[in-house]
Amino acid sequence: MEYRAEKKFLRVSPQKARLVLDLIKGLRVEEARNTLLFTKKRVAEHIAKLLQSALDNANFLATEKGLDVEIDNLYVKQAVANDGPRMKRIRPAPQGRAYRYQRRMAHIVLVLAEPGKTGAVATVVGEQDAALAKPRRRAFGIGKKKGLAK
Repeated sequence: MEYRAEKKFLRVSPQKARLVLDLIKGLRVEEARNTLLFTKKRVAEHIAKLLQSALDNANFLATEKGLDVEIDNLYVKQAVANDGPRMKRIRPAPQGRAYRYQRRMAHIVLVLAEPGKTGAVATVVGEQDAALAKPRRRAFGIGKKKGLAK
């Protein structure tokens, strides 16, 4: 069973959020909390709240729906920071011109799971993705030698 929490329209760039999310991927919840507590990035506080929300979602399902969930065994299965909308801004530039810049936003998704219940599925999907990620040089004509006719 997976338990997820989302935070949308967070005023931080997704690139900066991914730096912190990569620190906690695959860690148990308690280790992830400690890591976020001692991380000096500003987004770490928001991610810690999101982690607590996902943990509360798991606790809610355990009590209300009667599911057998061990909160201590949960780990961070997936942590993703996607692009949100961008705010376009203008900065004054020399000689009456204006430079445009963008303020980025992120949508963050955290998924918690229990170990062992979804591990086999994850490895099969990972092997398929690795097979698809191989470069196909011949299909696009890259790597063919010119001047050789077959």
